[in-house]
Amino acid sequence: MPNLDLNIACWDYDRTRPLTDGRVQPEGINLDITVLRPREIFPRMLQDQEFHASEMSLASYVILKARDQCPFVAIPVMLSKIFRHDCIYVRHDAGIIEPADLRGKRIGLPQYSSTAGVFIKGLMQHEYGVSPQEMTWFMGGQDTPAPAPLVPLDLPSDIHLEFIPEDKTLEGMLADGELDALFATYIPNLFLDGSPTIARLFPNFKEVEQDYYRRTGIFPIMHTVVIREDVHREHPWVAASLYDAFSQAKELAVGGLYDTDALALTLPFLIDHLEESRRIFGSDYWSYGVESNRPALEGLSQYVVDQGLAPRVVSIEELFPAITP
Repeated sequence: MPNLDLNIACWDYDRTRPLTDGRVQPEGINLDITVLRPREIFPRMLQDQEFHASEMSLASYVILKARDQCPFVAIPVMLSKIFRHDCIYVRHDAGIIEPADLRGKRIGLPQYSSTAGVFIKGLMQHEYGVSPQEMTWFMGGQDTPAPAPLVPLDLPSDIHLEFIPEDKTLEGMLADGELDALFATYIPNLFLDGSPTIARLFPNFKEVEQDYYRRTGIFPIMHTVVIREDVHREHPWVAASLYDAFSQAKELAVGGLYDTDALALTLPFLIDHLEESRRIFGSDYWSYGVESNRPALEGLSQYVVDQGLAPRVVSIEELFPAITP
């Protein structure tokens, strides 16, 4: 039987590069990879199902599953993970010293339904008791014109969300005092430029994140990999083949981190970081699969309900019906 031709879109991570350059080949599949930024992939896949498979916002996938409107089946490949305590920025004069001070404040965020935003809001509610209903939300572009919502929003009346004008940005509104805080997707230019108007809510974010992980077991997952439902229905074996291939590619990337010939200039700093990661997360510190990621997956499934984005909590087995290692 000839191999199945399959196109997939993902970003050029170290953990996907062995697939892109052909060192890893999924069994039974001729893989055609389109390398794109996630912000380009997500709307094309969500709106038009343009690819057979792709990297996908985990929150968007969970929300669609909970709404019973999902045209995808996910495999437990966690391409992007990142803690988000360091993404909470406040105006220095807004009187926000600790998370409880966010109550009643005006908060900007690029996407109310983005995985980053969902995890930050979930963190505020479940760690610090500040619910989404206690803040006023302003959605729009962080430093460029506003993107469209990744998934349609139909929020309950107790969630107060406004879309900012097209000629404004969240960073500009924070600088002008129209916002009190910003839940950012990436480091704001204001902060990088050393503006005195902006500061991190958690200046010691690394220590806070490590404590959070030790207590909760949550390493926030941003992106997973999805297969179109029609492809999965016709070729159910594709899920296992892609999962195995992504896992092999990740193992090659991890092994390469210890290549002392290739990394001579940065080696002292890199090895120290790697050893710290192993001490905190264990030997498989960038794990795929369900069980090792269950705390983050269960947390997100609850957060989207708390935040008015989904009508029910989706079980982890429903999120990954094809593979549950």
